[in-house]
Amino acid sequence: MPPRLRKFIGTIFLIILVVVYALTAVTVASATLAHAPWYAQALYFLFSGVLWFVPAMVLIKWMAKED
Repeated sequence: MPPRLRKFIGTIFLIILVVVYALTAVTVASATLAHAPWYAQALYFLFSGVLWFVPAMVLIKWMAKED
């Protein structure tokens, strides 16, 4: 696969990943943490805010891979 096509596909998937992940994280938080204390909400959003880096880094490494 040409590098330019790989980067294009990876960019599209990365945008989809971020949007779907953010919507899912907010939906889960509003359904489960609506009446939780502020520190529980802060920990949840800190954890979920960092967690999306894992699949994003795998995707970025794939995009940067040389043939």
